[in-house]
Amino acid sequence: MPHDTPLIATIVAGLGLAFVFGAIANRFRIPPLVGYLIAGVLVGPNTPGFVADAGLATELAEIGVILLMFGVGLHFSLKDLLSVRAIAVPGAIAQIGFATALGAGLAWMLGWSMGAGLVFGLALSVASTVVLLRALQERRLIETERGRIAVGWLIVEDLAMVLALVLLPALAGVLGGQEQLEAHSSGLLSLPASYGVWGVVGITLAKVAAFVVVMLVVGRRVIPWILHYVAHTGSRELFRLAVLAIALGVAFGAAKLFGVSLALGAFFAGMIMSESELSHRAAEESLPLRDAFSVLFFVSVGMLFDPFSLISNGWPVLATLAIIVIGKSLAAFVIVVAFGYPLATALMISASLAQIGEFSFILAELGVGLKLLPEQGRDLILAGAILSIVLNPLIFLAVDWMKPRLERRAGKTASLDEAKPIGPATEPGRLASVATPVQEDGPLPRTTLTSHTILIGYGRVGSLVGASLKEAALPFLVIEDADKTLAKLKADGIETVFGNAANSEVFAAANPEGAKRLILAIPNAFEAGQIVLRARTANPKINVIARAHSDAEVEHLKGLDADTVIMGEREIARGIVAEVMEGGAEPNAPVT
Repeated sequence: MPHDTPLIATIVAGLGLAFVFGAIANRFRIPPLVGYLIAGVLVGPNTPGFVADAGLATELAEIGVILLMFGVGLHFSLKDLLSVRAIAVPGAIAQIGFATALGAGLAWMLGWSMGAGLVFGLALSVASTVVLLRALQERRLIETERGRIAVGWLIVEDLAMVLALVLLPALAGVLGGQEQLEAHSSGLLSLPASYGVWGVVGITLAKVAAFVVVMLVVGRRVIPWILHYVAHTGSRELFRLAVLAIALGVAFGAAKLFGVSLALGAFFAGMIMSESELSHRAAEESLPLRDAFSVLFFVSVGMLFDPFSLISNGWPVLATLAIIVIGKSLAAFVIVVAFGYPLATALMISASLAQIGEFSFILAELGVGLKLLPEQGRDLILAGAILSIVLNPLIFLAVDWMKPRLERRAGKTASLDEAKPIGPATEPGRLASVATPVQEDGPLPRTTLTSHTILIGYGRVGSLVGASLKEAALPFLVIEDADKTLAKLKADGIETVFGNAANSEVFAAANPEGAKRLILAIPNAFEAGQIVLRARTANPKINVIARAHSDAEVEHLKGLDADTVIMGEREIARGIVAEVMEGGAEPNAPVT
């Protein structure tokens, strides 16, 4: 048996060290991704000791990008994407232009050529898919208007970078670099320079349009049919395999056949699959792999970073970081505000885009290969990426701190007394007639309910619990963060609080001090544990009922002082045993 196993060594070293340093970072209340980046630096070629295979790590990270974009597509629809085109398209184009100009200006100050400035500026203009989506997911923002704008903006940036990757080889000679060699045209993403600039642009746009047509016409029929067919086999293993095969297959086919990026191909695959009733299950099945491979992305980024470049290129690194974190953010902020969106939306978009990532590395490598970008430029891009990714969580914290102050200064923050419910007030024993209308970017009004039930989550379990509470005419409200579910709840006249219950402001809006009981219908025991602690702090006498999927989760929630923890599998077993012990149906008796 061979002992040379670079793939296994890379995965073990990457995930192992990422876990160690991620846990340390979490212990000191630092985002875990900082620990993942440090792990990458330690196994990279620029530090002593074990050196992982950077090429393998990059390919593994690419799988993470594919699965992450696929997951985002599962929560998106074509209607959602088109709904934000008015801001996402012009906003992304304007921001790319501004950031490219700033990067070109820094390149000119460093004495580089015009071509180097163009590549450098483009590399600084595009945000990292993984970092942006991870930030939105942590804050439960993907299905909000702000999240849709950010993702739409990201899609436009990715399309622009695909076009740049195609055009740069054709324009290399004009920009002072090396003419494209025939060998470069082996991949479909690279087109011969003999086509001319407009020919290359036309072919590229035609390929993208062809891919979209194929996905909307063929994919919309084939993908849901495959999922339903596999689901009817009753094999969870086959269903999980089908989901992964579709995500990776469509992404790879999009890149090889149509010249579309892997990330965009995966996004469209997820968006088409979202039209299936099985999309929720598909998202659950792909989640573990998405998390594992996204960690490898951060490790692979860390491997590229040379920490000594911070000393040798001190001032250029700071200038590069300023363009990424300040220049891009200010441009995005001004653009979003100019389109009439609230300050909170502008701040969130600005924070989301204040970093660079995978497309920046690809552009940098292509620029160096075409002799357009000096190696110093690649080092500055890598340093800017690492530092901006590390700072991004802190920028979000700063945005959370700034938002209420800026809104008060702008006079846009309404007092809680102004937030009045529509319809009659809810009294104990009566159901709320309709939810209080809350602007997404405004303050969360506190419910007037007392002696009520707080229901966390309204999925398969929560909806059944809610129906029973409604039938019994018991006062309750639901904390939920999915737009479609919230719309249904409001249509049914059920009071809601939008957001993640683990957030202190969201949970406080449900009046836990005056609540009688808390029901945690969400399947995530770790998140549920945080909510239990928050509830006990607010109201020590509140009755807490939670759900779990294992004995370990039951023990975890009980240890956090939950009154009742119900494990689904155990209740099913009790029901079966009760049926058997009570006589039940006779063997072979007809089922009615």
